[in-house]
Amino acid sequence: MSQLPHLDFIAVAWFVGCWLVYGLLVDASPLRFRSLSHVMDGHRREWIATMARREMRMVDTAIMTGLQNGCAFFASTSALAIGAAFAVLNSSDRVAEVMSDLAPGGVTAGEWEAKGFGLLLVYAYAFFKFGWSYRLFNYASILIGAVPQGEEAETPEGRAAVGRAADMIVIAGRHFNRGLRAMFLSVGLLGWFAGPWAFIATTTFIVAVLARRQFASRSLAASLRGAGDPPAVR
Repeated sequence: MSQLPHLDFIAVAWFVGCWLVYGLLVDASPLRFRSLSHVMDGHRREWIATMARREMRMVDTAIMTGLQNGCAFFASTSALAIGAAFAVLNSSDRVAEVMSDLAPGGVTAGEWEAKGFGLLLVYAYAFFKFGWSYRLFNYASILIGAVPQGEEAETPEGRAAVGRAADMIVIAGRHFNRGLRAMFLSVGLLGWFAGPWAFIATTTFIVAVLARRQFASRSLAASLRGAGDPPAVR
């Protein structure tokens, strides 16, 4: 990292800062109540409350299977991306040699290794988030199985069981969202290979797109649609 130009350090700081600020905006700020993620958390709770009143829960089992399969897919993708990042690290000397022939002093092996290591860290973070989300969805399946049916669901014990299952699914969904956020931001980090200014531009663009989808998208309008409201898509 000591071989990186000062502008690269600024670009890395911008990347980390954008990630942290966006995460706080969506997960911890007062604006989170207006986000798509928060609205979907409410729908998750409504789903579990509705499930408790159903006698046959095959639909709910299928939904849980789909959620787990999504986590497994992205965890596998993250593992493959980690392998690709290691390949980038292993090719640093060869890349530096080729780039020095094309443009002397253009890219050093240390710079290339720093960029590859950055990708590795992001994909490793995403892998752990998806893996933990998968584990939490497994726990949620157990808690769903413990939710009583019929009149028993309206007892204090039944409502507590519904709350436990809903809370676990909401937490699992948040970890999945954070892993997906890392995957999206890794696209911005790829801009670093084109230079620090490209890195700043791609990071800014990705965060702007993510923020629009959270706070001003048709998906949010669709999730908020009430009875009698016009459709979000015409």
